[in-house]
Amino acid sequence: MQEHLWSLIVSGTVLGFWAGIAPGPLLTLVITETLCLGPRAGAKVAAAPLITDFPIIAVTVFVLAGMSQVSGLLAGVSFAGAGVLLWLAWDSFTTTPPEVEVGCRPDRSLGKGVLTNFLNPHPYLFWLTVGAPLLFSAHEAAGVLGPILFLAAFYVVLVGAKLGVALLTARSRSFLTSRVYVWLLRGLGLLLVLFAFRFLHEGWVLLAG
Repeated sequence: MQEHLWSLIVSGTVLGFWAGIAPGPLLTLVITETLCLGPRAGAKVAAAPLITDFPIIAVTVFVLAGMSQVSGLLAGVSFAGAGVLLWLAWDSFTTTPPEVEVGCRPDRSLGKGVLTNFLNPHPYLFWLTVGAPLLFSAHEAAGVLGPILFLAAFYVVLVGAKLGVALLTARSRSFLTSRVYVWLLRGLGLLLVLFAFRFLHEGWVLLAG
């Protein structure tokens, strides 16, 4: 049991860190709001997933729960999840620093962050093919505590990573163009490939069963 719990925490930490620092609409907004209005505004944007993601998670869990008796469909979801993870890994290997255009407006940072994340297709795709299946696996491995630990690790690290980007941006924008940032993404890309192979294995087991 303890080994499963640590595995869930590590999985949530790795995926949350990737989601926190990978270039995308929300990270770009964190940077622009920080440059315009300071790190406090960037922190408001960083907190947006805490508002937007839980309805997305609830819907995807409900959809997949209805498919839980059909192993072929679940195998398809696992294979799709592997494909999404490989795509995200490729993005990590080939990424360029986010392009930022600073046009300062009044402080509505949290609202802009919520709207940006709701309109971003990545959270929907991630939770349908990767996140929700991991929550089901976590529940099977450790009961109710499993999903709680995974979600806690994921969101603490995701929001913390975006807060870190806001603070680093407030001090020096050069971090985003540094080798450290690029190599962090590439290292996370390798870990995403490992997760993809795990999903491929689970999909194969579901088909064989």
